Amino acid sequence: MAQCRHCEREVSGEYRYCPWCAAPQRRKLVEFFRGADDDEHRALRVSRYLPERRVRFSVWDESGTARAVVTLDEEEAERLAEFLAPPTRRWGLLDDLRALVRL
Repeated sequence: MAQCRHCEREVSGEYRYCPWCAAPQRRKLVEFFRGADDDEHRALRVSRYLPERRVRFSVWDESGTARAVVTLDEEEAERLAEFLAPPTRRWGLLDDLRALVRL
């Protein structure tokens, strides 16, 4: 049994809210992303749990059922964010040569 973060009474881990004081037992940020093309009837739900510092991804179908769930720790979530970020411009050999000529 866990303790309520607010009233400190015992609360089963299955409860999202304390049955004694109604305080939320988990803090999280949630965002939905719609699918594109053939997946337009599906959605990706991303939940960031605080303070546990983990991220959960779930794929939802048109009936509102989660079909797949994956949880990432903070390190893997950061790696995913870097992968999804627009690429930064990388200097190539030609750019290096041009910089040398300007010196």
